[in-house]
Amino acid sequence: MATFFGEVLSVYSRAVEEEDEDIVENEEDEEIRRELEKKREVNLLWSPEILQSLTSGNKLQCSDFILAVGHNAASFLSAYVLSSSNWDAVGRASVWNERSRAVAGQSSEDSACVFYRHKDNPSVLICRVTCYIAEDQLFQWAEKVFDCVQHRGLNVTVLSDSSVADYKTENYLSSSSAPFLRSLHTTAFSDQPVCQSLEQPNIVTGLPAAVLNHCQVHCIAAAVYQCYSDVIGPDSVTMETYTPVLTKLGKVMQLVQPPSTDVLSKFVRSTDIQSNLYI
Repeated sequence: MATFFGEVLSVYSRAVEEEDEDIVENEEDEEIRRELEKKREVNLLWSPEILQSLTSGNKLQCSDFILAVGHNAASFLSAYVLSSSNWDAVGRASVWNERSRAVAGQSSEDSACVFYRHKDNPSVLICRVTCYIAEDQLFQWAEKVFDCVQHRGLNVTVLSDSSVADYKTENYLSSSSAPFLRSLHTTAFSDQPVCQSLEQPNIVTGLPAAVLNHCQVHCIAAAVYQCYSDVIGPDSVTMETYTPVLTKLGKVMQLVQPPSTDVLSKFVRSTDIQSNLYI
């Protein structure tokens, strides 16, 4: 730009400076977004034996996969199945999100998402999940876990906790009605469920829904058993509600029934009932 006296001045534009600042900020935002995405990835950490097998291109030979989601479902497996000492912890899933914090170096026993395999019947795999898995991590979890498992001949059973306050019905529901089971299964599931089907407009959400959807897409026989309870936290009565499900699976596992008082006390926080229903 030239002045009246012929002096040449450099052209300055504030818009150009702001555009440069926006580019820098966008690059920083993109870097932060990539770091968060990487941090929120679901990581599976297997035992050396299984890891070596998976690395060699093999899949876990699994006939039955039992997944427990929620404190009552997970505590039921711990008290009624895993307390028999016939199970080995063979892996865990590491999850980081706004409500769950994965801890580096955490052992399988201390993790909130642990995989167990039967010592005498390695084709039976169990997973206990008591941590929160965010919506953007559900597909990851299902995809990564089932990618490690042989699909042929696989049967999936999901035990899921839910509040009776979320159960929709036209009829009056008293506190004495809970806890109770409802089921939902894939079209490949040919067995007879141990309870009645989940009525509309009730739905299954979270990890059970993600697993059921994955199994439906890949033609895997799967059933979700959702327990509606009016008690907050692990409760022995709610835990017992799951018994018919695994009793039917007696051919692949042995239930510890009934568990000793000492075993149950490890998983039941309190004997005081805290109801979510008003009578």
